[in-house]
Amino acid sequence: MNPSPVKKTISFEDFEKLDIRVGTITMVSDVANSKKLVKLTVDFGDHVRSILAGIKQERENPEEIEGKQALFVLNLPDKKMAGEVSQGMLFDIGYADKITPCLAVPETAVPNGSRAG
Repeated sequence: MNPSPVKKTISFEDFEKLDIRVGTITMVSDVANSKKLVKLTVDFGDHVRSILAGIKQERENPEEIEGKQALFVLNLPDKKMAGEVSQGMLFDIGYADKITPCLAVPETAVPNGSRAG
């Protein structure tokens, strides 16, 4: 893999606008109208969200990530895809570089809802 060039510099204030938090994936469900999407039910400690992720074709068994903590971007607008609504975005590693994606996970278990950054 050849690393992509570093993106344009942003201000720290712009970075602080992102709300990246840890959540536990409690359930992975199929999205019937999609070849790519699965629906993740994610516990953020004070609330639960449904987040759609395009990992159906990336993993032999998408349910293997149930019970795992991962990073999610929470302050994106809701987005309707394949008849379902996504309330955030899974923050994974590798997809943009065309390598097998993996979850961005905390080194040790942390409380759900913990912020990154």
